[in-house]
Amino acid sequence: MTAAPGTVYLVGAGCGQADLITVRGLELLKSCGVVVYDDLIDPALLDAVPAHAQRLYMGKRQGRHSASQDEICALLVEKAREGRAVVRLKGGDPFVFGRGGEEILALQAAGIPFQVVPGVTSAIAIPALAGVPVTHRGLSQSVHIVTAHTADTKDGLPSYFDRLASLPGTLVFLMGLSRLEQIAQRLMAAGKAPDTPAAVLSGGNAPCPASLRGTLADIAAKAHAAKIRPPAVIVVGGTAALELIYDPSSQKV
Repeated sequence: MTAAPGTVYLVGAGCGQADLITVRGLELLKSCGVVVYDDLIDPALLDAVPAHAQRLYMGKRQGRHSASQDEICALLVEKAREGRAVVRLKGGDPFVFGRGGEEILALQAAGIPFQVVPGVTSAIAIPALAGVPVTHRGLSQSVHIVTAHTADTKDGLPSYFDRLASLPGTLVFLMGLSRLEQIAQRLMAAGKAPDTPAAVLSGGNAPCPASLRGTLADIAAKAHAAKIRPPAVIVVGGTAALELIYDPSSQKV
């Protein structure tokens, strides 16, 4: 697929190595005139971008933003109006806490053509890479993806947070490592069993990969002792106790 001039493509790069991007996403990178990219993107993906194309870093990490969201939206509009084919390259999926919806609304308001190329969200990919399925027959028939970084509440957790304790299935918290103790304490206070399996997982292109297992009662203390750094995905529920990883050393000859 060749990128069309004056169009913005929101492309999810997935989570991890460059070859986890979709075929369509890679083809758009190869023919774009501008790439606006985020943190946690495998640098190898930028090798696919034409030499003449403009590369603009717009990553955001906790406490460190290269640009505001309004500035990013304005930049996408500006570059498209220059007649450039623009790839907005995002980690994971653009529409799962990636603020892709805000960028699309800005493009719609400006009358800019756009397309969305989905990617695998970190809420699924990071647990999967650590051997944790977010659903599993007999353990979890549903998965709930929750932000732990809400702007309009005092503690940053969603206003309905306590109700999450009564939900069946798997809870996946994104952007919540700094609030891990609060998350665990509030879930237990709302009725979630202290021995409920929990995991803190970091991987893909995160600077400090980690795979830590425990329970609601001890996961915060374990994470603190292990000095796990963000970004990380928090998984709560029966599947967090699984570790579906192939280990050749454990196989019988």
